[in-house]
Amino acid sequence: MADEAPAAPAEEVVEGEPKKKGPLVKIILIVVAVLLLIGLSVGGTLVATGFFNKKPKEAVDAQLDKLEGQGDGHAPAGDGHAAPAADGHAAPAADSHGKPAAEPEAKELASPEGEAERWKFNYYAFEKPLLSNVAGSRKVMQVTLTIMTHYDERVIKNLKTHELALRAGILDVMRQKTDADLLRPDFRKALAEDLRLVINSLLEKYEGFGGIEEVMFTEFVVQ
Repeated sequence: MADEAPAAPAEEVVEGEPKKKGPLVKIILIVVAVLLLIGLSVGGTLVATGFFNKKPKEAVDAQLDKLEGQGDGHAPAGDGHAAPAADGHAAPAADSHGKPAAEPEAKELASPEGEAERWKFNYYAFEKPLLSNVAGSRKVMQVTLTIMTHYDERVIKNLKTHELALRAGILDVMRQKTDADLLRPDFRKALAEDLRLVINSLLEKYEGFGGIEEVMFTEFVVQ
């Protein structure tokens, strides 16, 4: 019999080699999965914020305008100027939310430093009425006066200080009025002006300044 051909030696299998490739593949798959999740998360955020809805230049311009508005504390206007109102004056600037900004509060008026500056109304009323005879007549005239000034409390103080002298001067003017004067339509207006002049004259004599703007009758009786 012919000799049988020797059988080919069986391929030697080295244990452990397949086990070395398994963990490496798993690590690669995990890294790829993580990167994919990160990419999906970033892409979803950009879509949600509308990043892809704007052109790159428009997005950059919008961001610059926002930063400029935050820098000066005002929202950016179209051309940097307030739009003129219908009456020719500039409209109030808008705030960061696009709403018209509130107008600044008016400053509280202060007491005037000079005689030419007027700031408010001050009144002083004589407590007692003034009674005088009408010249050449048996009639009597009784009035109660209130004095008005635009100046401060210094004028009111002067009125109180010199009230006796002022009453005497007022009565001298009233005693000169006649029945014919009483018949004039503008008698009360003319008498009030005469009294204003005499009061200012006396205050200027004693204090160097008058300041009385108007004399008003709160009571006027002729009988």
